[in-house]
Amino acid sequence: MNQVATYDSVNSLPARLITLLGQAVAWLTLAMVLVTFTVVVCRYAFNLGWIWLQDSIVYLHACVFMLAAAWALQRDEHVRVDIFYRDRTPRQKALVDALGILVFLAPFCIFLMVVSWNYVAVSWQIQEGSREASGLPWVYLLKTLILLMPALVLLQASVTLVNCWRCLRS
Repeated sequence: MNQVATYDSVNSLPARLITLLGQAVAWLTLAMVLVTFTVVVCRYAFNLGWIWLQDSIVYLHACVFMLAAAWALQRDEHVRVDIFYRDRTPRQKALVDALGILVFLAPFCIFLMVVSWNYVAVSWQIQEGSREASGLPWVYLLKTLILLMPALVLLQASVTLVNCWRCLRS
């Protein structure tokens, strides 16, 4: 685990909320496996199928991926280019983390929120539902995850940035 991520980051309120959300969302992977198993058994053993049940797998997967991204960042389980990081001191790692957040992560998250705002807003205005007659009717909620993910990642990035600053000052 990254040295920077271990400094009191879990003691702050935003970090605790992200941890709780991540742990809760992690359980959705079990639900996703069980629903997928149910879909396969119903389809191949009983020749039954429901579009809403298949849609629920997509919804669960989206929730896991998009709501747990900040938790992955917090736990230092995200993708990193180790060439700049692997053999560095904690201060150098803090500098790399801070620069990565300021130069790449924060601008990307802000860009994603700005670009997707109208897309999500229109979906809410029309209360967008599934294109399939028996599909799940909450597509607008699913699309809201496009805004929640970068907001949560920015929240965790701010906690990490504070930890980087503390490390750099010590």
